[in-house]
Amino acid sequence: MTKGLVMIPCMALAAMLAACSGGGTGAAGDASEDGANAAPADPAFVAENEAWRAQRRESLLQPDGWASLIGLHWIELNAHYVGSGATNGIRLAKGPEKMGMLQRQGNKVTLAPEKDAALTVDGEPAKDRFELHSDHAEAPTVVGFDDGKGQLMLIERGGRRALRVKHAEAATLTGLGPLDYWPADPSWRVGARFVPHPPGKTIPIMDILSMQDAQPNPGVVEFERGGASYRLEALEGEDGGLFLIFADRTSGHDSYAAGRYLYTDAPAADGSVVVDFNRAYNPPCVFTDYATCPLPPPENRLDLAVTAGEKKYVKPGA
Repeated sequence: MTKGLVMIPCMALAAMLAACSGGGTGAAGDASEDGANAAPADPAFVAENEAWRAQRRESLLQPDGWASLIGLHWIELNAHYVGSGATNGIRLAKGPEKMGMLQRQGNKVTLAPEKDAALTVDGEPAKDRFELHSDHAEAPTVVGFDDGKGQLMLIERGGRRALRVKHAEAATLTGLGPLDYWPADPSWRVGARFVPHPPGKTIPIMDILSMQDAQPNPGVVEFERGGASYRLEALEGEDGGLFLIFADRTSGHDSYAAGRYLYTDAPAADGSVVVDFNRAYNPPCVFTDYATCPLPPPENRLDLAVTAGEKKYVKPGA
């Protein structure tokens, strides 16, 4: 594997495609049947979805959004010089030729900045050696460079640590192509039921680097479509809501092969929850080679064509 480059493991992707072609829970859904049975969408519903899609694109276009990633550099040695110059052990795609010396001592990672690197640490000028707190910390350290256009953070994945680098002038950001969606369809705004698991339950989640991690698994979401029943294992979302990672019969065809993401609001006291597949969206790995996207667990590979939400992204010039 090329240093610093995140690629989709062929075995993981092949398994994903095989599972989406015939596995999963429930009866297979057909895209043409969905189109024939689609409920008419009222203007307010369409407007709400258009607003959500506009907000989705705006978030990707932020200077530090997912499309701004320019590097993922694994920390292999106890000491690395960091910078864009050719002599650095960790060579950045953009930024100061010499940024500083990165050192690892046990669980502690520090960076001693070069005098002329003009770095900031959490918005303040960096003068002396400082510690990098990872994305697992309550307050991760953000290192700024190139007059704020660049950002560097420490991340932890599968017991390993890496530098994640973003830049406002990333080609994937400045050249972001259009996002394509299925037509907004209220029939895909599904009333579902949340069935909680015992407290403390976790589920193994594999990421696109083939690293596995146990994630909190608060319960399962059950719903019906076309007379068949389906289940999705849920991860913790925001503000008591749920995070669903799923693949379906469109995966690898009209939608991204490695699945899509979807958030819900917090379930009601009676367990009812709305799963709006119109707001299913692509993971960051669609836009950049430097993300570490979690993949759907085997339980979340639906034998159903979810013809709603975001379609496969086509990179400009592809």
